[in-house]
Amino acid sequence: MLGRGREIAVAVLDEIKHPWVRGWIAHGESLGEAKGEAKAILMVLETRGLEVSDETRERILGCTDQETLESWIHKAVTVRSVEELFD
Repeated sequence: MLGRGREIAVAVLDEIKHPWVRGWIAHGESLGEAKGEAKAILMVLETRGLEVSDETRERILGCTDQETLESWIHKAVTVRSVEELFD
């Protein structure tokens, strides 16, 4: 029985190495990273006492562009209003 389990494990690992599967894994990782960055932006804004509307929260959480999110992270530390984040 242990031999069959090993065969299955090897087959699964081979599938994970397949470019198509790796692409989907990378996509999922990218989305997870974007979600974490969006949450960090919201935490910074809220910690600084800036009011975040539902519409703005949705916009931030819906963004998956890493360059935009990184820009917003830097701005979140210094903006005087949430609106400035998007300038």
